[in-house]
Amino acid sequence: MTQQTRDTRRTETATEYSGTGRPAADAARATVVVTGATGRTGSRVAAAARAAGLTVRAASRARGFDWREESTWQPVLRGADAAYLVHPSDVGAPDAPDAVRLARTAVGVGVRRLVLLSARGEVQALPTERALAESGARWTVVRSVWFAQNFSEGPLLAELREGGELVFAGGAVRAPFVDVRDVADVVVAALTGGDRYAGRTPEVSGPRLLTFGEAVAEVSVAAGRELRYRAVAPRDYGARLAGFGVPPEEVEFLVGLFASLLDGRNAHVSDGVRQVLGRAPRDFAEFAQKAAAAGTWRP
Repeated sequence: MTQQTRDTRRTETATEYSGTGRPAADAARATVVVTGATGRTGSRVAAAARAAGLTVRAASRARGFDWREESTWQPVLRGADAAYLVHPSDVGAPDAPDAVRLARTAVGVGVRRLVLLSARGEVQALPTERALAESGARWTVVRSVWFAQNFSEGPLLAELREGGELVFAGGAVRAPFVDVRDVADVVVAALTGGDRYAGRTPEVSGPRLLTFGEAVAEVSVAAGRELRYRAVAPRDYGARLAGFGVPPEEVEFLVGLFASLLDGRNAHVSDGVRQVLGRAPRDFAEFAQKAAAAGTWRP
């Protein structure tokens, strides 16, 4: 990217960001709080925000921020212009609506632009979305489907890399796995878009449907090694989670969540990426090839 391109992009960002109330000339230096900044989406949102010329304030326990400790909220939010909110467990978790009262704290200290990551088709997430909408902020909810990167990061990766087999409750249902980089780009567009996306709920997905077995097969081809998928019932998967030491109440929540989300309701694509970014979403094959080239699934 040339310096001229970078300067042009920052100027465009400044013009759009004036919807926060800051003068457009200062908007390129706007500060965005990114919760979960070391996580799967937060790290990408932080990188995309920096590329857009914004100042990123990472909010994590390592930096003194805790979703469960209200006393830690104001210090990280004060002086910021916008914030990206991602609940540490799940947007539909029982404690998520109460935690998102952080949005009211944000508005109280002058943060007006808030973007929440939610889950498409997850009815359990609706109370959390309502809590954000009632905060008084200019809000956007980005509803995402299952991440492609769930195959390359976290506990599912460990199963594939170490055992060559993924055991999961996905059955034969099809899903439009979305690249987290696309999610991050949509989030930053919403953060920097002034009122353009205020009060909206863009739904983002990948461009095509795959079963979990088909996704693992594509990963297998990209990785150059045999990888398998074995479907189990949600209740049986819950027993595996319990065996891994997941607390009983979390197991119960996840069993119910998987039973509902993986019932076929998400077996369709959404055009949120194209609506917001003006381009097609990245394909799963591109994700698999890039991750394989980095040695992600090598034993």
